Amino acid sequence: MNLPTIKQLRYFIALEKKQHFGKAAESCFVSQSAFSVAIRELESLLGTQLVDRTNKTVTITRVGKEIASHAKRCLRDIEYLTAIAKSNDGPLSSRLTLGAIPTIAPFVLPDLVPQLREVHPSLQLYLTEDTTLNLYAQLMDGDLDLLLIALPYKLAGVEVMPLFRDNFVLACQKNTKLIDPDHYHHSALPTESIILLEDGHCLRDHALSACQIRNQDTVNRFAASSLLTLIEMVNSDLGITYLTEMTKNSNMLKHTDINTWPLEEESYREIGLVWRKNSSQAEEFRLLGNFIREHCQHAKSQTTEKNSPS
Repeated sequence: MNLPTIKQLRYFIALEKKQHFGKAAESCFVSQSAFSVAIRELESLLGTQLVDRTNKTVTITRVGKEIASHAKRCLRDIEYLTAIAKSNDGPLSSRLTLGAIPTIAPFVLPDLVPQLREVHPSLQLYLTEDTTLNLYAQLMDGDLDLLLIALPYKLAGVEVMPLFRDNFVLACQKNTKLIDPDHYHHSALPTESIILLEDGHCLRDHALSACQIRNQDTVNRFAASSLLTLIEMVNSDLGITYLTEMTKNSNMLKHTDINTWPLEEESYREIGLVWRKNSSQAEEFRLLGNFIREHCQHAKSQTTEKNSPS
């Protein structure tokens, strides 16, 4: 029996994702003509049409969508076989793809990755930054091995490893006219005084929940598309916001007039590592999680010592 090749399956998965022959071929680093031939050969081998073609559009057929779903699982299993074989070379010595959200990635990964490479030089770590929802879709499609995200977040079919807490702080322009930060209370905030990230960023929901903001009238209808934009708006005293210690201890607030104030002890989000349930690489992922936890705890203790009065 003739079976599809790994190359054919990879090409078809790329086509199902890109919905465009040229873009799919480019992502696979082959010419469009060679890519098209491979897809036609796959259709001939399977005896069914996978793609409806017109001059301008590509539509995956119903059977094609089902085959693409199974193809992703097949390739995932093949990758697991490779990972198991390479496990004899030692832990964290093969290829891993890690997705991280924008409110974690720039604060953790720049210092973490060089240290990880020093301890595990054979590890090939590929990084992607996106919102939690988009990263989760890539995880379940097999495009990513694991995620570094903020919790809580409802996800099905995954295993979660909590790593550490990231406390929230109140952030205001130092001469703000909006509130008195020294006598702050979440129940006495002016209308539309809070500026947050826009929908899609889990930091928005975590801030509202952890900081006990129940009156939606206090949240400004304008939202920031990124942390940099949010900080600039607060620096202009357009509103107050809630940042985390991760952001506070970074360079983002340097050269601004923003000060921060601690909140109640329970105002925090939890940082965690997430991977598909029953993954054959679970032990390796836990090892990576422990490395991230120890690295971040050490970095936090160094920052505390640096900021402590002598």
